Amino acid sequence: MKAILTEFPERIETARLYLRPAMPGDGKVVHDAIMASIKELKQWLPFAQNEQSEEDVEAGIRRSYAQFISREDFRIHIYKKEDNTFVGSTGLHRIDWDVRKFEIGYWGDSRYQKNGYITEAAESLTKFAFEHFQANRVEIRCDLRNINSSKIPERLGYKLEGILANDSLSADGKELRDTCVYAKVSKAAST
Repeated sequence: MKAILTEFPERIETARLYLRPAMPGDGKVVHDAIMASIKELKQWLPFAQNEQSEEDVEAGIRRSYAQFISREDFRIHIYKKEDNTFVGSTGLHRIDWDVRKFEIGYWGDSRYQKNGYITEAAESLTKFAFEHFQANRVEIRCDLRNINSSKIPERLGYKLEGILANDSLSADGKELRDTCVYAKVSKAAST
């Protein structure tokens, strides 16, 4: 089957959350979350280095939606079920449909941190990738210094396959950083 014909549900539900594709019109809530979390996000994410207007964020979401439609990348927004509050963003990135390999990325609104929302979302997306897309491999990569981010794959039973020395630049582009590569593989692929 051609990747562009691959179905994706309107939402993925967990005990406390629902995950849905980033959609045109999400710019305001995402911008608000970025602004509330900018100090934390600047440490780790290049997109947080430059000030973005609500319009800039909306434009980025619309570009992401185009990639979603073409099945090149899946940017997913995370909401609390109880009140529809936006709590973060995740997604399946760096997709290789031939290998059926996906990378999960994430960031959370700092106003809702320490509630396990990002871990819950990443767990659900991991399960979804294996069950819905028959993934052979799912990765989570993070900066070696980003202890909070590395706790997520560790909690979810991902294996630390290695640390890539001098693999990337810091979010501000000023120094070399090491990248932790965590992965889960399908049972069929590991035998």
